[in-house]
Amino acid sequence: MLNHLNHLLIVYMAYVVAAGSPGPSTMRIMGTAMQQGRQAALALSAGVVTGSIFWGIMAATGISALLASYAQALVILKILGGCYLLYLAFKAGRGALTPDQHDATPSTARRPISGLGLYRRGLLMHLSNPKSILAWIALVTLGLGPDASPTDVIVILAGCAVLSVTIFCGYAVVFSTQPMVRMYRRARRGIEVVLATAFGFAGLRLLLWRT
Repeated sequence: MLNHLNHLLIVYMAYVVAAGSPGPSTMRIMGTAMQQGRQAALALSAGVVTGSIFWGIMAATGISALLASYAQALVILKILGGCYLLYLAFKAGRGALTPDQHDATPSTARRPISGLGLYRRGLLMHLSNPKSILAWIALVTLGLGPDASPTDVIVILAGCAVLSVTIFCGYAVVFSTQPMVRMYRRARRGIEVVLATAFGFAGLRLLLWRT
């Protein structure tokens, strides 16, 4: 029993490191929280969480392992994911060149994105990243042995789902606080430059990543 609990803790810790470390999803949530507020960031986070849980279920049922065995499928996902990240880099770069809101004319002001639109963005970001698939395959391989029961699968997926909500929504809540919002307003262009650089690097790295 103790060994089983220790094994679960290792799996959960591996997920926390993988999901909580800085990456395109977490940085997008941070930027959205500071720029558009908590509700918008939570909508984006919900999409990311849904994508993560989806790939977790696919990995646990063996479907994503089958997908990973077909190089052509991963190449398509890699191209889509890389292009989407480059698109986000372009939008962040354009935002860095846009005047601050109090100086902006109506033609340069950004249109607010609906909660559903933000949810779709978060979902697409996670579903189009083949590294998310492979990370979940590694995690499931670590957590489930040949004698794993359906209960083991449910416990691991449920625990990772709770951690996913905690991590991504936690980023949304923390970075939407007034100190963070004030910091964003003072350093908006610099933050947009950082986001553009991060998304551009991640997109190029994904496109050039060999499966």
